[in-house]
Amino acid sequence: MTEPPPKPAPPTSAPLSDPPLAGEGKAIPAGDFPGRAEAGPEAFGWLHHFVTALELAPAVAVHSMDQAGTIRFWNRASEELYGIPSGEAVGKPFRELVFHVDHQAEFEEEIAAIWHSGHAPPARDWQVRSRAGRCHWVYSCHYPVKHDSVMQEVFCMEVDITARKEAESNLAQAAQVFQNARDAIIMMDADYRVRAVNGAFTSITGHAPEHILGQSLASLGWDATDGFYERIWSELDGQDHWEGELASVRSNGERYPVRVALTAIRDAHGDVSSYMAMLSDISERKRLEEQVRHQAEHDALTGLPNRILFLDRLHQALATWRRQRDRCAVMFLDLDKFKPINDTHGHQAGDAVLREVAARLRACVRRVDTISRLGGDEFVVLLTDIKGADQAAHVAGAVTQAVARPIDVGGQQVTLSVSIGIALCPDDGDDVEALLHHADVAMYHAKQGGRDTFRFFNPAMNAHVIERVELENRLRKAIESHEFVLEYQPEVEVASGRVGTVEALLRWRHPERGLLLPQHFLPAAEESGLIVPIGEWVLQEACRQARAWGEAGFPVTVAVNLSAAQLAHAGLLPAVDAALQGAGLAPGALELEIAEDALVRGEPAFETALALRARGVQLSIDRFGTGTSSLEALRRFPLTKLKIDRSYVGDVGHDPVDAAMVPAIISVARSLGLRVVGEGVETAEQLDFLRRHGCDDYQGFYAGAAMAKPDLSPHPG
Repeated sequence: MTEPPPKPAPPTSAPLSDPPLAGEGKAIPAGDFPGRAEAGPEAFGWLHHFVTALELAPAVAVHSMDQAGTIRFWNRASEELYGIPSGEAVGKPFRELVFHVDHQAEFEEEIAAIWHSGHAPPARDWQVRSRAGRCHWVYSCHYPVKHDSVMQEVFCMEVDITARKEAESNLAQAAQVFQNARDAIIMMDADYRVRAVNGAFTSITGHAPEHILGQSLASLGWDATDGFYERIWSELDGQDHWEGELASVRSNGERYPVRVALTAIRDAHGDVSSYMAMLSDISERKRLEEQVRHQAEHDALTGLPNRILFLDRLHQALATWRRQRDRCAVMFLDLDKFKPINDTHGHQAGDAVLREVAARLRACVRRVDTISRLGGDEFVVLLTDIKGADQAAHVAGAVTQAVARPIDVGGQQVTLSVSIGIALCPDDGDDVEALLHHADVAMYHAKQGGRDTFRFFNPAMNAHVIERVELENRLRKAIESHEFVLEYQPEVEVASGRVGTVEALLRWRHPERGLLLPQHFLPAAEESGLIVPIGEWVLQEACRQARAWGEAGFPVTVAVNLSAAQLAHAGLLPAVDAALQGAGLAPGALELEIAEDALVRGEPAFETALALRARGVQLSIDRFGTGTSSLEALRRFPLTKLKIDRSYVGDVGHDPVDAAMVPAIISVARSLGLRVVGEGVETAEQLDFLRRHGCDDYQGFYAGAAMAKPDLSPHPG
C-alpha cells in the first residue's frame, strides 16, 4: 500500500486549526469539512483543488482575516486589485493595507458583527483605498468560516466594480446635464419621433412633454418653407449634423427666434440609432444685437440714422435709380445761429433743441425717406422716389416752417431758422460723393443769401466754392510766408487835435494780386477758422509797434479789431497776455474793438469781456448803429468807448434823421460813461458837427488815411 505524503511544515504566520496546503507560503483556512482523523487522501485532494481555484480566480479578489484582523489568505486577484504582493500582505493587519473611504468605522463594525453573530451580512459596495493610495469600488461579500461551529476566519470575496461605478456616475451626470441644461434637448429615434425632452424644453417652448412625445419636430410650429425638413434630414444623413436659426412659436402664440442644432447618433456598428436636437432661445441675443446695431447706426442724441446708415441708404437709392430710374434728392440742412443757444442757455438746452428739431424733421418727410444728423447742428435728408424739383422744394418749405416755430427752452421761447441746400439725382450727380458735395455747396449759398431759405445746386455755385477753397489754402500759405502787414489809422481828439489812439488795419500783400483789403479775404478766414492764428499775429505786431512808438516819444493806444470767432475762442485771453508780455506793453495801451452783435452773444462773451477789463485792456464797440444791441447790453458790458458808424456821420449835413441820430447816440454814450468816436469823417463840416455835439474823437480821411507809418503829430482842428 502506498503511504500518504508527509505533512508539510506549518506556515510562519499564526497557526491554523488545519495544516496548510499548496506549499506557496499562503495560509489555508480550515472549513466545515472532515477533520484530519477522518479525512482520507480524497478529502485533502479536494481541498487542494479548492484552494488552488481561489488562488487563481482571475476576477475575484479573495482574502481572509482572523479575529485580530490579520491577513491569512491573499490570492492573486487581491494582488492585482490592491497592488500588494501576497508575501507582503499575509500576516499584516488588513486595516494597514486597505482603507474604506468614508466608511472605515462602519466596515470594522460589520466585521466585528460577523465574529459576534457568526452570520454573513448582505453583500454591498464599498469604496476602498489601497496602501498605494488608489481608490476602487468593490462589490464585497463577507462570510464566516467555522470548524466544529467555532469561528475560525472571515473570508471576503470582492469584485472590482470601479468601471461600472464610473459608468453609473457618468450616466447620472449625463442625466443631470440633460435635465438641468438651459437649452432644450430633444431625443428622437431613428424615425425622428420624439422619445424624451428635458425640463428646459417646456420652459422655452411652453409645451408639456406629453404634447411632443411620439411626435415629430414639425409639430412645434417652425416658420419653415416647403421641403425644409427634407433638406435637413438629407444633410443629417450626409454629415450627421445641421445647425441654423429659425423663427418659432411658443404654446401661447408668442413668436421668438431659436437656434437649432441637430445631431445624428450612431451605434457601435455605425448605424444611426437616434437623433438629438438642441434648441436655444436667442431672443435676448437678438435683442442685444439689434441694440448694438442700432447704436452703431444711429445718433445717440436724436435717435436719427447716423452718417453710416445714411450713406448705406443713399447707396441703395442710387442702385434703385439705376434699375428703375426712380429719382431722389439730397437735402443738406444747417441751423442758423444755433451756437448762441449753447452759449446763452447751456449745452443741455442746445441738446434739447436738437432733439426737438429732429422730431419736427421726422414729421416733414415720409417713412421711406431718411433723416440723418451728421453732427453738431447739421442734418441731411434723403428723399427717395420723387417726381422732381417741385416735390423737393415742397419738403424744404415744410422744413423751414417747422424749424421756425418757437421752441421752449427752460421756460423761455427761442426761435431758429435753417439754411437748406438741395441736390437732385441725376441732374446734380449720380453718385454719393457728388450729391453730398453739391447739396453742401447749395446750403452754403443759402447761408450766403441771407439764411432761412433753401437753394438748389447749380454749377456756378460749385465754381464759387472751389474759389473759396483755393482762397483758404492760399491764406494758410500766407500765414507761413508772412505775407500779412498792418497799416494804421489815427483817432484824433476833437478838442486838442492830439492822436490818442491808432487803429491797426490788416492787409494782405498777395504775390499776384497786390495789396488786398480785409473784405477780400476776412470772410474766408473767419469761416475756415484761420482768423484765430491771423488775429494772434495782429495782436503781437500791433503791441510791438505801440511799444516802439512809445519809446520814440509818441505814447498812443493801439486798437485791434476782434471777430466774433476770436471773441468766442478759448485761446483769446492767453493770446492777449502773450502779446502784451512779449512787447512789454501796458494793458491800458491796448484797445480791442468788437462788433455790436457781440453784446448779445450771451454769458461766454460777457465773461471774456470782464476778464479783459480786469487785466486793464480797453474795450470798444465798433460801427455802432449797424447791429442789434440793446441799451441793457450796453449798460451791462464793461466798455470804455463807442464808435459811431460812418453811415451816420457821412450824411449829418444832408439827412435830418442822421443829424438827429448822432447827438442821440452821443447822449446815450455819455450817460453810460463811454468815450465817443465818430468814424468816416472826411470834411471839416462833419468834424464841426461832431464838435458841436460833444463827440470826443474822430477818425477818417480828414484825420489821416491808413498807412504803415502814420503821422502821429497833433492835427489842426
